[in-house]
Amino acid sequence: MLLKKQTVWLLTMLSLVVVLSIYYLTSPDGQMNLAGNDQEENENTETGGAVVSDVASDEEFAQERLDQMNERSMEKERLTEVAASTELPAEERSEAKDQLDSLNELAAKEEMLENLIKSMNYEDVLVKADGANVKVVVKAEEQSKTEANKIIREVMNELGTQAMVAVEFQVSK
Repeated sequence: MLLKKQTVWLLTMLSLVVVLSIYYLTSPDGQMNLAGNDQEENENTETGGAVVSDVASDEEFAQERLDQMNERSMEKERLTEVAASTELPAEERSEAKDQLDSLNELAAKEEMLENLIKSMNYEDVLVKADGANVKVVVKAEEQSKTEANKIIREVMNELGTQAMVAVEFQVSK
């Protein structure tokens, strides 16, 4: 069990390093501006900081993904401990194993849906599925009921018609 905890901890820390690195590299303040492009920095100032909102929304997507990953990792760790426990009845261990399989399947479906929806020419997508409820946050240039319906149809095709799907657009500039 100690190895699994260390693995989860390591993956969490690596994810945090990646998110922070991306943040600092795309920071409009230019504190760690590796490119050294002063013209780009002046353009950002002239546009009234439109880049700041893009970075903030990118950061929000990354933070949501990180939170979701951490939450899932903790739940997987708990279920793995229950499934591996020899002190619990076989029925409880089997149920924990089934829940773990279900959680892994759900994560795979979310990732597949994110890739599918991104392929529909969206900048970024975040899918959060919780049982029969699915929330899709799409970063797009404009909101459209037609596009929302297309996304809902794709999600229902993949997860089944019983899914309750909510689509939220974040307008990018």
